[in-house]
Amino acid sequence: MSASVTRGELEDFLFLEAALLDNWQLDEWLALFVEGARYFIPPAGADDDADPATSLFYVADDYHRLCERVKRLKKRTAHAEFPRSRCRRMVSNVRLLGGADERFKVTSNFVTWRSKLGVTNTFFGHHLYEMTRIDGQLRILSKKTFLDQDDIREQGKVSIIP
Repeated sequence: MSASVTRGELEDFLFLEAALLDNWQLDEWLALFVEGARYFIPPAGADDDADPATSLFYVADDYHRLCERVKRLKKRTAHAEFPRSRCRRMVSNVRLLGGADERFKVTSNFVTWRSKLGVTNTFFGHHLYEMTRIDGQLRILSKKTFLDQDDIREQGKVSIIP
C-alpha cells in the first residue's frame, strides 16, 4: 500500500469531486480525470466484477465520450438536465485498497439526492476508483459507480449519477 497517499487526502479529493458535481462545475470535474480515463456505471445491482464487454452498462465512456457527455449536459438542449436538477452528494467509508503512487485503488460509498420538478429521488451505492498522482495532484484513471439498489425504474434518469 502506498504510504504517500493518505485517507485524508483521498477524502478531500472525493469531497471536492462531489462538490464540483453538486455545483454543476462539470469542466472542473472533468479535469480530475487523466486523458485516457474511463468511466463506467454498470446496471443497478451489478456485482463489482461487472464487465461492459458482457453486460449493457448505463455508462461506458472512454475519455472522449466523457468529454462529449460534459459538453452535452451543459447545453440547454440537454432536456434531462435543463433546467438542471438540484443535487446533494454524500461520500463516506473512503478506503485505500492498495497500490503505489503510479496506480492505486480507492473505494467509497455514496448517497445522491436529486430533486427536480417537485420530485426527489435517492441513489445510493459505491464507487471504485483507480487513481494516480501527477505533479503532486491526485487524478482519476478510471471510475466505476455501482448503484446498490436493485433497479432505478422509479428514478429513471442517471444523468446526475457521476
